[in-house]
Amino acid sequence: MNFFSEILLNWYAENKRHLPWRSTSDPYVIWISEIILQQTRVGQGYDYFLRFVNRFPDVVALASASEDEVMKYWQGLGYYSRARNLHAAAKSMNGVFPKTYENVLSLKGVGEYTAAAICSFAYGMPYAVVDGNVYRVLARYWGIDTPIDSTEGKKAFKTLAEELLDKTRPADYNQAIMDFGALQCIPQSPNCRECPLAVSCRALAERQVMRLPVKQHKTKTVNRYFNYIYVRMGEYTLIRKRTENDIWKNLFELPLVEVDKDLSEEELLACSQLHAFFVEGENPVIRPILRNVKHILSHRVIYANFYEVILPAGSQSFPGYLRIKTEELGDYAVSRLIHAFLEKYI
Repeated sequence: MNFFSEILLNWYAENKRHLPWRSTSDPYVIWISEIILQQTRVGQGYDYFLRFVNRFPDVVALASASEDEVMKYWQGLGYYSRARNLHAAAKSMNGVFPKTYENVLSLKGVGEYTAAAICSFAYGMPYAVVDGNVYRVLARYWGIDTPIDSTEGKKAFKTLAEELLDKTRPADYNQAIMDFGALQCIPQSPNCRECPLAVSCRALAERQVMRLPVKQHKTKTVNRYFNYIYVRMGEYTLIRKRTENDIWKNLFELPLVEVDKDLSEEELLACSQLHAFFVEGENPVIRPILRNVKHILSHRVIYANFYEVILPAGSQSFPGYLRIKTEELGDYAVSRLIHAFLEKYI
């Protein structure tokens, strides 16, 4: 065993997080945890994981469920393509989780990192994980400034990770380096003075800790402007499923007017998109409920306004929308933005 691996494993023995998916070798449970944690912190994902595996305890249960129900249990976690991919992958397994690295890697939504994690944790296979935490630890310790999002960088870090992997304890080693990155070698203000690798860390010696790892591309953020319409038709309201290849695909939402800039109340009331919802001869009552809500996603910032529209119970406006009882809104999976509005105002 090399010095680096030995230090990590010793640190892990004393500092590891005791998490429910670490007390099992069930590949299904490990898979669910890894998909949840792809874009979610442990603290945020913990309760979601427990609820999800309680409702869908195995491949058969997940594959047998409707996509709408799966999305409802995922509501609030974001990156909803993960839930859609989970459901599709479960349906492809014929009730049995795959047992080889190649077959695990072939599952929809599973990349090299997730396949390595599942196969090392569940089956003890010697595959090294390389995620954001691992990139950071390796880049800092060895002082590597090759961009981690470059082809050269991905190849170099993968090769180094495989060389360092303790092949006699792949699960413990992979968990150790990931926990080390999550708890000790953190992105901002790491406590290098108490780091067990400090004596031989190149980034620390060269005062490059906060510069590493290096990324060559920065994702452009796009602003979008949403005006949601909460409709009241007696005891009913209206929703629709987002089926476009866009954010929140297959989640439900209130009627929406999306525009290219923030609109005042007067500008919205004059907007042709809004008037297109109404049949001729109806005179809806329209009032603002909530304005200037800022909702931040990974690559987009949503600026949202919410309006209430009151129409007769038998109104024919808003053709194509699903008419449901207001009390049933909670049965449908919606974005966190809409959920927060409904929870507070409806």
